Amino acid sequence: MTRPLPDAASQPRPPEGPTVDAPEQPAVPVGDDDDIAGPTTEQLRLSYYAISDVGRVRKDNQDSGYAGPWLLAVCDGVGGAARGDIASSTAVYELRQLDEAPGSADLLTRVTDGLHEAHQSIAVQVDQDPALSGTSTTATVALFDGQRIAIGHIGDSRGYLYRAGELSQITTDHTFVQSLIDEGRITEEEARVHPHRNLILKALDGLHEVEPDLFAIALAPGDRVFLCSDGASGVLEDARMADILSSGSPEFAAIELVRASLDAGSSDNVTCVVADVLTEEQAAADASYSDLEPMVVGAAAELKRRTPRGLFRGHRSGDTGELEPVDAEIPEGVGYAIQADPPVDPETYRYAPLAPRRFTWLRRLLAAVIVLGLVWIGLASAYWWSQQQYYVGEHEGQVAVYRGIDGLPGLSSVYRTTDLALDDLPEGARAQVEEGIDADSYEDAKDTVLRIAADAVPADGQE
Repeated sequence: MTRPLPDAASQPRPPEGPTVDAPEQPAVPVGDDDDIAGPTTEQLRLSYYAISDVGRVRKDNQDSGYAGPWLLAVCDGVGGAARGDIASSTAVYELRQLDEAPGSADLLTRVTDGLHEAHQSIAVQVDQDPALSGTSTTATVALFDGQRIAIGHIGDSRGYLYRAGELSQITTDHTFVQSLIDEGRITEEEARVHPHRNLILKALDGLHEVEPDLFAIALAPGDRVFLCSDGASGVLEDARMADILSSGSPEFAAIELVRASLDAGSSDNVTCVVADVLTEEQAAADASYSDLEPMVVGAAAELKRRTPRGLFRGHRSGDTGELEPVDAEIPEGVGYAIQADPPVDPETYRYAPLAPRRFTWLRRLLAAVIVLGLVWIGLASAYWWSQQQYYVGEHEGQVAVYRGIDGLPGLSSVYRTTDLALDDLPEGARAQVEEGIDADSYEDAKDTVLRIAADAVPADGQE
C-alpha cells in the first residue's frame, strides 16, 4: 500500500532539525531523557521496512540490518581476511534484544548497553576463532519509545531524518575524510571520490573501547527516519535521497533507494532501513501496519545460506542483487586464513589499512641487490662493447692504434704504437689522424696505418 506522508502544514510544527551542512548537530539537545521535549505528547508508531543487497561487485553481503516496532539498526562489517559478515550479524543479533516496549530504563542508557553487548559478543567470537582477529563493524541504531528516538552511532553508516520536505543527516561519519571536511581541507563532493574515503576511525571490534555518538531526537507525525550503509550514502546525493523519501511507503522508498544506489554505480553492499512516524489513528487505518513483523536482513539473515539472490526475489529475504555478483580480485601478496567454502569476500581495504608485511627490510634489501646487479651487468656489457672498437690517432707525436671510443678517456687506450711520426705525414693525412680515423676492427685500423705510411714524406724531404 502506498501512503503519502501527512501534510506538514497540518501537523504540529516540529522544533528546528539538523541541517545537512552541520550534520554533527542533532535535532534536539543531547542529554538525559527527562531533558528531551518532543513536539507532541501523543503516542506514536513506526511503520518500517528493511532491505539489504549484495550489490553488483561483492561476492558476499557483509551488511546486516534490522527493523522492528521499537528498533532500527544498520551494521556494515569489515571485509578482507576477517569475516565482516560475522561482526555485523553478531552486532545485529545483540542489538535486536532492544526491540521491546520502553520501560523505566533511560533510553540512551539502553542504547549504550546494547552497543557494549554487541562489542563484547564480537570479542567472544574472536576469542573462539583467532582467524577472525581484526573483524569489526559499524553500527547506527535508532531506539524508539513512542515519542522520540535515541541514536547510537559508530563508524560510517548513516542516519537521516526527512521532515516537512527537508532531509537532514543526523549522524557524523567517523572517517578520515570527515576529519578533512571538518578541518575545511576538502568539500563533501571531494570526499566522495577521495582515495581514502572508506577508512573509518571507529568501529565495534571487540578490542578497543566503544565510544559511540549518543543523542536523542523528538519525533512528529509525518517524519521519516532513514538508516543506511555507505553503499547508499557513498553514491547518492542528498537531493536524490530526499526525492525518493518524499513519497511512497517505507517499502517502496527502501527498495528504490537500493535500486538508485546500484544504478549510481555503488560497488559495495547496500542496506537501507526506512521508517514512517504515524499517529495511532494513522497506524490503525493502515492495513499493512497490522502485518508488520520484525525484519532481519543482510548477513544476519543470510549467514547460513551464503548464496546471493537476484533482483527483488523476495523482498523480506533482504537481497535485491540486480546483476549476478562477480568475484573480486585478491591483491597479490595478501593471504587469507579463513576456512570457508566458498571463500569469503576479499574486501581487503574496507576500513583499516593492511597489517604491516613481515620481513619488509629483507625484501627491500633483495630488491636493492637486484637493481645493483642489473646496473652492473649493464655497465659491464657497455664496457665490453667499447673494447671491441678501434680507431687510428696520435700518441706523443706518433701514429697509433687505439682501442675504445674516441673522445672517452675512461673507455679509450693505446693498443699499438708505430714508428710513423706525425710530422712525416702530408697535411691532410696529419689532420685526419689528429681528429681520429674510425675502424671496423683492429685489422681495418692496421690497414689504415699502412695506407697513411705509404703517403708519408721522409724527414729529409727525399723520396
